[in-house]
Amino acid sequence: MSANEPAKPTPPVPTPPAVPLPRKAPTPAAVAPAAAKPTPVTSAGEWGRVSEDGTVEVREGESWRVVGQYPDGTPDEALAYFVRKYDDIAFKVVALEQRHQAGGASASDLSKQAAHLIDEATDAAAVGDLAGLRDRLTALTASLSEATAQEAQQAKELVEQAVAERTALVERAEAIAARDLSKVQWKQVTAELNELFESWQAQQQNGPRLSKGVSQQLWKRFRDARAVVDKHRRAFYSELDDAHKAARDAKSRLVERAEALAPRGVDGIPAYRSLLDEWKTAGRAGRKADDALWARFKAAGDALYAARAEQAAAEEADSAPKIEARQALLEQAKAVADEPNIKRARALLTRIQREWDEVGRIFPRDKERALDDKLRVIEQALKAREDVDWKKNNPETKARANDMSSQLHEAIEKLESELAAAEKAGDSKAAKEAADALEARRAWLNALGG
Repeated sequence: MSANEPAKPTPPVPTPPAVPLPRKAPTPAAVAPAAAKPTPVTSAGEWGRVSEDGTVEVREGESWRVVGQYPDGTPDEALAYFVRKYDDIAFKVVALEQRHQAGGASASDLSKQAAHLIDEATDAAAVGDLAGLRDRLTALTASLSEATAQEAQQAKELVEQAVAERTALVERAEAIAARDLSKVQWKQVTAELNELFESWQAQQQNGPRLSKGVSQQLWKRFRDARAVVDKHRRAFYSELDDAHKAARDAKSRLVERAEALAPRGVDGIPAYRSLLDEWKTAGRAGRKADDALWARFKAAGDALYAARAEQAAAEEADSAPKIEARQALLEQAKAVADEPNIKRARALLTRIQREWDEVGRIFPRDKERALDDKLRVIEQALKAREDVDWKKNNPETKARANDMSSQLHEAIEKLESELAAAEKAGDSKAAKEAADALEARRAWLNALGG
């Protein structure tokens, strides 16, 4: 440093804090928040003083405490320096009071900051009404204590509610795990469990923080329930994959056998139907595999049935003359019912039946059945006539009828005599009985053709 340069003041040296003085009870004026304005140096003399050697002291109550030294400056500069230290603390106090008045801040957080500022204002290396700041902070802490207790109670209730909600999620997960998991719809169960897990994550992220012990205990129960369900789900789908693979292999072999029937045409249809029965018992191979394999299997069957349709169309075309021939024979057969002589009617029908068979098979079969049914009606009508004729002309039947007729004739003659005797005797009752019996015997005789 040159001789012409002015000497720079030595930085102030703070003095170790003294023992704090007894504090007075806060007055109402001290409790009210003060404006965050710098303390004028002119009023600093009320709270501070500077000795000749630059030692700065602050007044606290009736005592003075050394806060530091400012040897190379004026007394005003020394006081101003330590007043700024005070203003920094006062600004923090005012800001804290304003946050409390504005609301919205956590009371417990504000209480912690107030306690920190009390420590900072105690034995501070500053010049100002430090006791007043401490009193304001003490009053602020007292006003925050009730709100802090309320916050603590609310926090406790929120934690209890969160524990109850997570416990409910755990119990629902455990209820799912306790089901008969061999009979559940896994798509539905998986969706339910995923929904519970999402709810768990949402509560964990947005809900209150639980104690580590409770949180871990609930999570372990939830995790164990999920593990049980996951184990059964993996086993189910593993078995399902095995079953699908077995069914897929079996159906693939059936498809190959069905496709190999194509050269046989119509003759391959019975074998294809047997393969279809095996297909129905082969089980499911998964939707995509089933659809693809079934498309091939059905195409093989369609080819066989298409060949049968072509054959049926050709046979139907060949059957047109045969249908006309049988229809002509049906016209001839109408004369069977008009022929009174049964023997001649039977001879006519026998000739028609022989010519009917000579016509040969007719396709489609339903047309053949319809024609056969019409001829069968004529055959049954003639058969009924023959049965009646046989009963009438059967020698045994005639003999029995003649014997019965003889007995009836004898009974009639006897009853006629009894009726005449009863009438002659005037016995009306006997006459009536004889007349009723006589009428019955005559009816029987008429029935026998006597």
